[in-house]
Amino acid sequence: MRAVALNARDLQILAGHYPVGKGFPLVPVSDGVGEVVAVGEGVTRVRTGARVAATFAQQWLHGPRKPETWSSTLGGDRDGLLQELVVLSEEGLVEVPEHLTDEEAATLPTPGVTAWQALVVRGHLKAGDVVLVEGTGGVALFAMQFARLAGARVIVTSRSRAKLDRARAAGASEGVERKDSSDWIARVRDLTDGKGVDHVVNVVGDLGASVACLRIGGLISQIGYLGGMQLEADIIPLLLANARLEGISVGPRSTFEEMNRAIALHRMRPVVDRSFSFDQAHEAFSFFANESRFGKVVIRL
Repeated sequence: MRAVALNARDLQILAGHYPVGKGFPLVPVSDGVGEVVAVGEGVTRVRTGARVAATFAQQWLHGPRKPETWSSTLGGDRDGLLQELVVLSEEGLVEVPEHLTDEEAATLPTPGVTAWQALVVRGHLKAGDVVLVEGTGGVALFAMQFARLAGARVIVTSRSRAKLDRARAAGASEGVERKDSSDWIARVRDLTDGKGVDHVVNVVGDLGASVACLRIGGLISQIGYLGGMQLEADIIPLLLANARLEGISVGPRSTFEEMNRAIALHRMRPVVDRSFSFDQAHEAFSFFANESRFGKVVIRL
């Protein structure tokens, strides 16, 4: 292993808030990149010396998610990647774009694939669409970058004006400061001439607000539950909006490979906030839990 990247799921598992298939002790962290140092007899997908990332669900190779493929997740159902050497199936590995650093490549498996699955595979993103991205975490910023690659207009929301400035510098079309009142929702609708956005990437959990920002017939991609385990929304606005709601849980290896081709073509670089050394792993988890972070937190090995 060369580097691993932290996700909200890793914190939730350590806190006992996320179901795991493997009992403790458990090696945490699902996302990482490394170098193949040895291969078993008959291995053909990877070669010694290749720089590869592990897929989140090791047996989910293509098509829809199934119970048997989902039960192979790293850092939950199986030991994760926060270790110096790991043994994995060749089927669960993907070569990463050459132009990325180890730290950047480590961020791809969960947030990158999730954002690509939501926008491109399931959302059929096209040029001219208006995408609302809530927050400035890993999935949100990947979604922002992918949407811009496709020629879409991206509105990013955050409670921090400083983060909005950074988001605009990183490619957001507009930034809306998210406050406790409904003012920010009105601002989003004003930016779309009252029509609403085509697609909401919701990582915050406020379903009612997502519906209020959506155009008639638009799509909400629900990703994670950072705001809580329950989503609530009035049924009448949901029906009037003809809203489509879809839960997104990462994606298969085929999505990972498709995403990597686009990243390599456009030489896109993931947003890494801060990198820690292996002996600073505790500090890395603490920093990740801090709302001041912007983008991904990485541990180098």
